[in-house]
Amino acid sequence: MSRIGRMPITIPAGTTVTVGEGNLVTVKGKLGTLTEKMSDRMTIKVEGTELTVSRPTDEKEDRSLHGLTRALLFNMVEGVTNGFSKKLEIVGVGYKVVKQGKELQLYLGHSLMPGTGKPQEKFILSEGNGITFDVPDANTIIVKGIDKQLVGQTAAVIRGKRPPEPYHGKGVKYADEHIRRKAGKAGKGK
Repeated sequence: MSRIGRMPITIPAGTTVTVGEGNLVTVKGKLGTLTEKMSDRMTIKVEGTELTVSRPTDEKEDRSLHGLTRALLFNMVEGVTNGFSKKLEIVGVGYKVVKQGKELQLYLGHSLMPGTGKPQEKFILSEGNGITFDVPDANTIIVKGIDKQLVGQTAAVIRGKRPPEPYHGKGVKYADEHIRRKAGKAGKGK
């Protein structure tokens, strides 16, 4: 049996989980509500303050769905209870981030828009879909939300605007990411 799949999920106080027709799971908590359709092959039960997932057979597909379903449900419960966040750091001379209202403006050293030759000053991203941005200083962005997948995707989009390069380390990187540095060209021998 799946070691992850068989572990029960504890539902914290103030959080409600309802399993509807067709395994449509709705989780409501203090931070919001998440709804997800799970596989029909899995059996999801709410028993008191515990949520359990069981599978019908030991076929390969059922075994993989068992752990996946349990992990997705755990992330939903964790998201509406505590939320998720990703911290990004901006490294480089003249690189900075500014938050104005619900917009995030990234200044990442682009003097011209790629491929067009037109001047560009900044990239702009807006909050929405349960995602919020926190900017404690000009070189740090914290992406927050209740949907783990959406938080990770938004952070990846921001990082993709200027990924860190290995020679100088400039760009947007995750706070816990280590950039493997490369040596530049060796000077000509004398």
